[in-house]
Amino acid sequence: MPGDAWLIPDWPAPARVRAAVSTRQGPGVSEGAWARFNLGARCGDLPEAVAANRAAVRSSLGLARDPHWLQQVHGVDVADVDRLAGGPEPRADASVTQRAGEPLAILTADCLPVLFCTTDGRAVAAAHAGWRGLQAGVLEAALNSLQAPPTQVMAWLGPCIGKASYEVGEEVRDAFIVCDAGAAEGFEPTRPGHWLCDLAWLARRRLQAAGMTRVHGGGFDTRTDDRFYSYRRDGAQSGRFASLIWLQDQP
Repeated sequence: MPGDAWLIPDWPAPARVRAAVSTRQGPGVSEGAWARFNLGARCGDLPEAVAANRAAVRSSLGLARDPHWLQQVHGVDVADVDRLAGGPEPRADASVTQRAGEPLAILTADCLPVLFCTTDGRAVAAAHAGWRGLQAGVLEAALNSLQAPPTQVMAWLGPCIGKASYEVGEEVRDAFIVCDAGAAEGFEPTRPGHWLCDLAWLARRRLQAAGMTRVHGGGFDTRTDDRFYSYRRDGAQSGRFASLIWLQDQP
């Protein structure tokens, strides 16, 4: 796998848990605003280019099947891919599996992707957390879908927009602190009525409050790191990169 095409999470996951994050330098064919490894099918890119790029995900990572893509809607629903029987992409913002060879995929371009696994390597989950989904509880929903005590689950926070690049309005801050006054630490005032928001810090706080003690990753800023697509930097035609996790049978 080319080193510039994929970011491999640095976390102490069990050996059968595999994960990877695509970058714009991957083996894609998209051009213009989407160059070159855009994996998002709803951002204006040519459908045939997206299909070719998604096929390259499978071949580049040596996956047994195509990833399970989601129709993400900034909600809290979790798709159990072990119960799916084909058909269109589920409307959900997280997914879970206990089966080997079932890659889960989350698409982002500033929102936070979070990958989960049980410490015994029995199950994995993936979640898409923009501020709305994070505040509504998508990470807790993904955690619960693993059916394991929180102390026996670990998470990795993938590339998202960093605090210095993410200015939000009063309504975002209010949505968090109305149910958790301590969440105010994740915001820094700028101009009147606006705040810098530390999305990864807020996610870590939510996971720790849910009982998790093993939270890794963070430290990215998709707006300033041109390896990744960024809606704030690139505008409405921004592409999407993927964060994937799957279980692999041990030899």
